[in-house]
Amino acid sequence: MTFEELHLIPPILNALRQAGYREPTPIQQAAVPPVLEGRDLLGCAQTGTGKTAAFAVPILQILAKRPAPKGKRPIRSLVLTPTRELALQIYENFEVYGKHLGLRTAVVFGGVGQAPQVEALEKGVDVLVATPGRLNDLIGQGYVSLADLEIFVLDEADRMLDMGFIHDVRRVIDKTPEKKQTLLFSATMPPEIQEIADRLLHDMAVVQVAPPATTVEKIRQYVYFVDRENKRKLLAHLLANPELVSVLVFTRTKHGADRVARDLSRAGFPRDPFMGTSRRTPGRMRWPRSRRGAAASLWPPISRRAASTFTSCPMSSILIFPRCPRRMCTASAARAARALTARPSRSARPTSARILSRFCA
Repeated sequence: MTFEELHLIPPILNALRQAGYREPTPIQQAAVPPVLEGRDLLGCAQTGTGKTAAFAVPILQILAKRPAPKGKRPIRSLVLTPTRELALQIYENFEVYGKHLGLRTAVVFGGVGQAPQVEALEKGVDVLVATPGRLNDLIGQGYVSLADLEIFVLDEADRMLDMGFIHDVRRVIDKTPEKKQTLLFSATMPPEIQEIADRLLHDMAVVQVAPPATTVEKIRQYVYFVDRENKRKLLAHLLANPELVSVLVFTRTKHGADRVARDLSRAGFPRDPFMGTSRRTPGRMRWPRSRRGAAASLWPPISRRAASTFTSCPMSSILIFPRCPRRMCTASAARAARALTARPSRSARPTSARILSRFCA
């Protein structure tokens, strides 16, 4: 199947072509037609399958065909997502897919000053991408009105629940009109998410292109069960492999990142850690360029909090977890890999996240 067979309008087809998209992924093939028909959608797909385009492309086409009200542009589509890094990725994708349409998109999230976000909202936007906390703050201050909302997207709903945002999500839903098109994406359906789905979705299409919580095929994973006192030796041994071109050492805490950095420095891999509270991670960061030399294959140890602030990472990155969190699963590992990729085109996504090593005590 081609994008032309999905009956997309020429401006969107041109944007997709320019972004390097060649053919729709399975979830795009399954989701775009019912969304264009105006139906609600319940989608289940793993990270890296093209889920964002599956809802962003038809939303842009629908809005482009419906004339916006005169005066200040009201928010006609809202995408609610759990984290700021995901919000930024979705926003950038909307900008790429809709570059020839003249629609306005804005993104709001916490952890940064709200003044630039408020300024963008006051100019009027057609599509708003937001995290629940900051959105509720802006609604309470009167900067955001959802009275004219036509399309509502709840992305990674189960992750919202895991992160404790379910009450914020319900508050947002209460501010939306009763009549709207709703698209809900969730890898699992716990009771709280099922309750929201039952409340929001009517005449829905169900799309599931892969079993929930499975690993993206492009990622090969290896698990090493090793005693704590031998972890550093094993890490040094793995890093000595000349086939490893680019390595990201991923720790659970900032203190862990600091300890790993010291250990690797002693072993001949000098690097400073990136941590969530570091001055080096202000909101968004570009990944540092590689240097030539014996230790060029090693990127700085990075904590989980700092990982969400990066927006670009070499495509051949290899993730290593010296101590994996108890609740970490393969799906979250895949999300971490994709979160560090800035460009939205399919050709730019990681083609060989070759090894995912998880050191388990």
